[in-house]
Parts: sequence; structure tokens; C-alpha cells
Amino acid sequence: MDKSLVIVESPAKAKTINKYLGEDYVVKASMGHVRDLPKSKLGVDVENDFAPLYDIIPERKQIVDDLRQAAKQASAIILAADPDREGEAICWHLKELLDGGDKPLHRLKLQEITQPAVQEALKHMTDLDIHMFDAQQGRRILDRLVGYLISPLLWKKIARGLSAGRVQSIALRLVYDREKEIQAFVPEEYWTIYAHLAAAGPPPFRAVLAKIDGKKAKIGDQAGSDAVLADLKDTPFSLARVNVREKKRHPAPPYITSTLQQDVYQRLRYPVKRTMAIAQKLYEGMAIGDRGPVGLITYMRTDSVRISAEAQAWARPLIEGMYSARHLPAKPNVYKNKNAAQDAHEAIRPTSPDLTPEVVKPYLKKEELSLYTMIWNRFLASQMSPAQIEETEFEIEAKKYLFSAKGEVLKFAGFLALTPKGENGDGKETLPPAKAGETLALDRLEPKQSFTQPPARYTEGTLVKELEAKGIGRPSTYAPIISTLQNRTYVVKDEGKFVPTALGLFVTEFLIRNFPDIMEISFTAGMEEELDKVEEGTAAWRESIKAFYAKLDKDLKAAAKVESVKATGIPLDEACPKCGKPVVLKSGRYGSFKSCSGYPECDFTEDMVKKEVVVLDEKCPDCGNPLVQRRGRYGLFTACSDYPTCKYIKKKKFEDTGLACPTGCGGTILKRETKRGRFFYGCGRFPKCRYATWDEPVKQPCPKCGKPFVLRHSTKKDGTYLHCQDEVCGWREEAVGATIAPKAKEPAAKDAQGA
Repeated sequence: MDKSLVIVESPAKAKTINKYLGEDYVVKASMGHVRDLPKSKLGVDVENDFAPLYDIIPERKQIVDDLRQAAKQASAIILAADPDREGEAICWHLKELLDGGDKPLHRLKLQEITQPAVQEALKHMTDLDIHMFDAQQGRRILDRLVGYLISPLLWKKIARGLSAGRVQSIALRLVYDREKEIQAFVPEEYWTIYAHLAAAGPPPFRAVLAKIDGKKAKIGDQAGSDAVLADLKDTPFSLARVNVREKKRHPAPPYITSTLQQDVYQRLRYPVKRTMAIAQKLYEGMAIGDRGPVGLITYMRTDSVRISAEAQAWARPLIEGMYSARHLPAKPNVYKNKNAAQDAHEAIRPTSPDLTPEVVKPYLKKEELSLYTMIWNRFLASQMSPAQIEETEFEIEAKKYLFSAKGEVLKFAGFLALTPKGENGDGKETLPPAKAGETLALDRLEPKQSFTQPPARYTEGTLVKELEAKGIGRPSTYAPIISTLQNRTYVVKDEGKFVPTALGLFVTEFLIRNFPDIMEISFTAGMEEELDKVEEGTAAWRESIKAFYAKLDKDLKAAAKVESVKATGIPLDEACPKCGKPVVLKSGRYGSFKSCSGYPECDFTEDMVKKEVVVLDEKCPDCGNPLVQRRGRYGLFTACSDYPTCKYIKKKKFEDTGLACPTGCGGTILKRETKRGRFFYGCGRFPKCRYATWDEPVKQPCPKCGKPFVLRHSTKKDGTYLHCQDEVCGWREEAVGATIAPKAKEPAAKDAQGA
């Protein structure tokens, strides 16, 4: 066929792009990475310059065969995976596997998936970027060395099922260090004294004691507070100075991955993983009425705050039309990145001025609209004028005491016209009109006792912020890191905040003691900088890995001699309630449990499953308490956190496709999940009707017999296609591309109801 083959990662992206390309292109999806290091072994030849040994991912073998067949028939191959390191790696592996020979092979990078962007990108296709691929390959090998060399040691020395990771373990250390700070924290008492005052005109206001004898006021106990109150009795209060300052509050840069994750968690309480899943859909394309699939935002994995000139150009008249010319700065606002490696992409922004939140609202789910609206507002605000604020400070004298009251007036909202309520200075004291020298009337003095607070535990948002601030990980890694920490039960959530478990504390201490370099935050941040240099072409990935591996190998040899606690258990700071001996933490078939160190003489045990839980951002429908995810004998399940008072257990959802069962029994097809996490489609009248299939039903009638299609992956190397549910009919159509001829009858799907 005289057509170009375009390969992207996902069917959703393929569907959107296919709409813009026309008949000269065939678009297919690789379903993500097609090759990786093997799961069964290290896959890195440390004796041969760290050469990686790649295998085709077993689940992708059929897809690779389909793509090879399509590549043979294509006039050119265009690799259009995401424009980042992972996307570049996907393209390199596809290039190796497809072996286009003399056929042209191009790299297409799409910062946004809209018709103008796709057509413009086709004019500027490039070769593959070896430096970007080397940076990804270097990271993958580093992570494999840590994961596959340290994790078995943890299994041998502590317990089965444990894991370590180059970035994962540093994230765990941050949680560990914060917990140690909290445990070591000693609260200190302090007192604050407020004066409730009134000037000649309204309103009354409150001032706080700021200085005593020209020094910062420090009152450590009630006796000190009482002494100040006694000294101020019958003392006149005089407004000594009125300081008025004009200041500007500038808008924040548009979102990058980390700031989006932080803001969404703070405002919407969406976990990082959920945020990225929603953003992925907005980027790849959403069906917007007659427009069809449209990419609503630019690429969502980015460190860059840069905005294209085109986007700035369409934002300015939009802002002026919504507000006024005064809301526009004389020149577009420009934000600078920290380094060159971050400038490959734009910031996260909307793709079109026509796709306002109001326009897309009817077509998006609530969570999709909420995220899109935040991105829309943040982008427009970043291109608006600063807010103008008049700040007024009263300095009030009473003997040797100086009280202060601050208030501010919003003179011009600027970008604050687009920010959520509460971010525009609300909560500041409202001060009356008054002049210096005026005597103020004292209504009352208000002493308040307080205690210093320990540093707060990390939430998902603040942990991402800390990782970013310390240069640990990259946008694509934050979500899987947080998920892994919870899945390994190294941390649990308590009211949305991460608390390390006894297992997490012990593993961290083991790693710090035996792998001091790898567990050093600055060392891991330095490796991230090295990978950035590799991407820039100023460093070689093998040299970076050599230096890293030399330290890792030395630590591994020393750690191999450490005494194992696998048999005795992890010591806990608890006494056995039966015999008083120390309690230890052990790992069993169904998870962690406490046990008396005197076993078998003492048989005390306590299940840790009920304690090591993940608190979900979801309420119990019966009592309103938070739902939690626990690990039981048959795997993970969701239940009420108030068990046993409330015994609610959430049943696995069966998603109703709305399609009738093809047997004609009167039931509808439900999307179900097996115990192994694989989805299948079965009749809702099971067990009366035992119809089931692995193929996904599609709401599209067969042009031959009118029955619905299903989405099916061919077993005969001719692609993913739509297939009529009626096996006798046998009509089929390519999932993406032109209709092809009917095919002979396919074998019936296996019964999956009992899977």
C-alpha cells in the first residue's frame, strides 16, 4: 500500500490523530513500550560495558507482529510516541524491531493533538534523538541495577516481597526523616497578645504585640503574659505611624507536571496517579460533539514553564474580551526554566481559545472538567497583568510595647480575577481610616497560649513538591513512586498523610546503614543532573553508570555479610501482652503480622492487615467514614474504616456497557474483572446465561447484519480490528483505517465467567 504508517502509543491517541491525517496515512498503536529488560533476570551485562539485553514484552508480541506486517506494506514509517524520554525510547525500540530498510523513517513530536499542530508537526519531522534515548536507557539501567541487586538482598535479609528503588527508596527516606523529626520534636509554649482597638472612625480592628523595647516580642509562659497585661493596664495606645505601600502580586507560571499534581491534590484531593490518568485523556483526545476527538491540553509530562508565541497570541485577545485591555501586560509574560533540559516542551496549557470550560462542559465527566478548568484558568492567569495591592500597616505604641496591624486593599484585581476565592488576600485585617498621632481606644487585651508544632507529615502533594525541590525523580516517576510505597506497605495514609509502617522504618534504616551513597539525597539528585547532561549531549551514559555501579557493588558485598532477621523477625518497640518479651514483625503468607519473640513458648500473634491499610479519598455509603483498602486472604478489598462497628464491604463494580447480550437472553453485557486483574465481558444474567468473551463490545452496528461489533486482537498477524459478534456473519473492519473484506468464521470465545 502506498501509505505512511504512523505509530503512536494508545488507541485513543491513534483515533484522534487519524481524524487529522487523511487517506494517505494508517495509524496504529504500540500500546506503550514494546521492548524492555527481561523480568526473569538482570538483563544488564555489567562485564560488557553495561550492555542492555532487551526482549519483546510478552504481551506485546502480537502487536509487534501486526506492526511489522503493516511496516512492510507502508511507503514510510512515522514514529509519533510522546515527546519525552520514554516516548523516544519507544521509537528507538520500534525502529530496531521494524527494520524499515530503505524506507524513510521519521520522528513526529506532538506537543498537542489538534489539527493545526499535527499538520505543522508533519512539516518539521526529525530523526530520532540519540541523546534523549541514551538518557532514558541510562535511567532504566540504573533503576534495574538497584532494583534487581538490592531487592533480592532485602528478601534474603528481612522478608519476602520487599523492594528497593533508586528513587523509590529516597522518597521513602523523606517520609522516614520527617517521621523522625516528629518523634524528636519537643513542643515549646509561647503566648501571643492581641489588642482590640478602635480609631475615631469604624471599623474596630485587632493588633498583635510585635516588639518589646525594640526587640521581637517573646513570651514563653503565662507568668510573662500576665506581667505584660498588668504593665499595659490603663496605658494609652497611640497610633505612631501609618505605613502605606503599593505592591504588585504577579501571577504564577503555567502548570508543569509537579505543580499540577500539587494543586490538584490540594484543591480536589485527587491522588497523583488519578490526576495523571485524567490529564492523559485530556491530552490524547476527548470527543467534543461534532468536532469529534480533540486534544484539549498540551503534553502533560513536562518540567518546562515555556509558552509558545502562538499560544500567547491567542490568549491576549481572549483575556481582553473577557475582562479589559488593562488586564493585559504591555508584553506577554515570559517564564524562565531552570536549565536547558527542561525546555523541550511547553508548559501544560489548553490547545485552543475556542475550547473554553463552558464549551466542553457537556462532553466531559466532572473530574475531567475540574482538571481542565484548573489548567485553563492557570494558563490565562499566567498571561494577565499583576494585581495591584495597597498594603497599610499601623504601628501602635503603648509604653515600651509596639503593636502592629496590617491590612490590604485590592486596588486592581489583574490576574486575581481568575483565581479561586481565598487567594486574593482575603482574611487580612480591615483597617479604619486613621492618621498618625491619633489616640486609639482599647476595648480589651486578649492573651493566647500556643505551642510550637512539629513539621507536618507529607501528603501526596507535599511529597511531590519536596521531590521536585530536591531534584529527585522526574514528572513521569512521581505517580508510580507513590503507588509503590503504598503497595509495599512501607507507608500508609492517616487522614491523607503518609506515615511509615514498622516495616518501612526498618527497611529504610537497613538501606541507610548498608547503602549510604545510594540513600544520600544529594547523590540521587546528582544522578538526575547527570542524566540531564546525557540528554543535552554533554555526558556519556556509560560513564555515569560506571561511577554509580562502583559504589553499589562495594556496598552490596559488605551488606551480604549482614546478619539476617528473616527468621527472628523485625524487632519492634513493644512488649508481648502475654509474657512481656519483645514483639517482632514477621512476614507470612497473607502479609505482615506481629509475633512474640519467645515463640514457640509464647503463641501471641496479631494480624497487621487491619493496621496496614490505605485510606481512600472516598466515603462509606453506610456511615460516612472514610473507606480503606485492606489486604486479606484473597487479596485487596475495600471496606469501611470503622469496622467492626460498620461492616460495609465494597463490591467490585460491574460496568454496564448498555449492549444487549448477543444470545438474545434479554440481559446486558457487563465489564468484569478476574482475580488476576484481567477484564472480560459477560452477560449480566449469569449464571442463567453463561455468555462471556475477552473481546470488548463496541457500540457500532455491523453494516452487513446489524449486530454489534467487538474489538478483537487478531491471532493471524493482521492487526486489531472490529469484528461482528455474529460468528456466522464474519464481517470485520480495521479498528483504525479503511474497511477490509469479510473474513471467515472465527472460533467462539472461551467461557470466562469462572476466571
